[in-house]
Amino acid sequence: MSAVATAYEAVMGIECHVELKTETKMFCGCRNVFGAEPNTNVCPVCLGLPGALPVPNRLALELLVKAGLAFGAEVPAFSKFDRKNYFYPDMPKDYQISQYDMPLTLGGAVRYWLADGTQRSCRLTRIHLEEDTGKSTHAGSHDGRIAGSTHSLVDFNRAGVPLMECVSEPDIRTAAEAVAYLEALKRTFVALGVSDVKMEEGSLRCDVNLSLRPVGASEYGTKTEIKNMNSFNSVARAIESEIARQTAILEGGGRIVLETRGWDEHAGTTHSMRSKEQAHDYRYFPDPDLAPIEFDPGDVERLKRELGSLPYERLERMIGADKLRVEQAHQIVDAPGLYEYYAAAAGLSGKPQATVNFVLGDLSRLANETQTPVFSCGLVPEGLAEIVALTEDGTINSKTAKDLISRVWVEGGSPRAIVSAEGLGQVSDASAIDAIVAEVLAANAKTADDYRAGKTKVMGFLVGQVMKASRGKANPTLAEERLRAHLA
Repeated sequence: MSAVATAYEAVMGIECHVELKTETKMFCGCRNVFGAEPNTNVCPVCLGLPGALPVPNRLALELLVKAGLAFGAEVPAFSKFDRKNYFYPDMPKDYQISQYDMPLTLGGAVRYWLADGTQRSCRLTRIHLEEDTGKSTHAGSHDGRIAGSTHSLVDFNRAGVPLMECVSEPDIRTAAEAVAYLEALKRTFVALGVSDVKMEEGSLRCDVNLSLRPVGASEYGTKTEIKNMNSFNSVARAIESEIARQTAILEGGGRIVLETRGWDEHAGTTHSMRSKEQAHDYRYFPDPDLAPIEFDPGDVERLKRELGSLPYERLERMIGADKLRVEQAHQIVDAPGLYEYYAAAAGLSGKPQATVNFVLGDLSRLANETQTPVFSCGLVPEGLAEIVALTEDGTINSKTAKDLISRVWVEGGSPRAIVSAEGLGQVSDASAIDAIVAEVLAANAKTADDYRAGKTKVMGFLVGQVMKASRGKANPTLAEERLRAHLA
């Protein structure tokens, strides 16, 4: 008798590092900007020279607290900075100013939707503030790794940039959940102006802690940490690869080793980097150069008021109340200024789905063609609501609606007034349609005979001829219906 294979589930927590959008670095006045010439935005403080003293960046503190508040986190009365000690070539001080047991925010949760409409939530352990490291470039190797390189170069421009670390609880189970969680973080940070969150520039980086356990088990397995993922697609691929690797080991009777693994984009696999450090290996202790932080409750309340309408709240309205598909809601909320336009138009029309079809269809097409944001065009929300109403009640057909949108996009004005003044209303009178159908069939006798002979695909051509003869005003559904009746 063969043994029954064990089914495993993945358990994941994510550590997400986000560079904050400030003018200067975390503890000095050097510029916080991407792409400058190497080692030009440096000073004695961020280079860790003897006698240099750090001064916290107040804006960085406030941006992090706003991020925590957006997810319902608690802001403790006191927090402090710690020294996290480890040696690495791009750490000029041989320690990193970070936070350990008393971070700026605690708890909270990130709520998000999967593509199929399922809603999920991932708890946050904390969001803490630290300084970023410099950047090492390993030259002479084909893959940019230190192994096989001939020499390494270090750029300290990034050293000291304010870095927010969002640490999640192990609430994530699939690659799709991990990506949706990260997208929810990014969406919120962009809306708050906390960060530009560009993974290609390193302002968003994440590490995934992943373990497997038998389905139904409550204890966690041994985890590995996955690093070096530079896109959300890479995150999904790395997770799937690591799940497959760990599953094969466990099914083969082996055991998982606690370690840090890197993601190889080209090979599509993870590879061992080093044994995983524990907290005590870093020898944390309070930074003696920095006083503890006490956030005034009044400042916390002010920052709460500044949050405004959050992406989650907007998505909840669109997916929950308006019944939009998750993909549609994400497209609306992710485009600057588009949600306000959609919400105003949908509120006036009372037809959310019809409204979003126009916004993501013809309006988005025109925005791309003209390089003009939807909210800046001549078709104001009131005008779009008129087009929705005219289309829904059958006054105009889809072709006329498309022509009106293109016209009002440039000229402005009331679509309803244009339809009335120029007689653009849809022809839905059966007798009037019958007269046009008779003319079309007489002019296309061979095509009519083809249809009667079973070539039903020619119906599209005949409907097009009716629309052409009516100058686009015929009701296309009625036109096809009357054509079928005449051809029977």
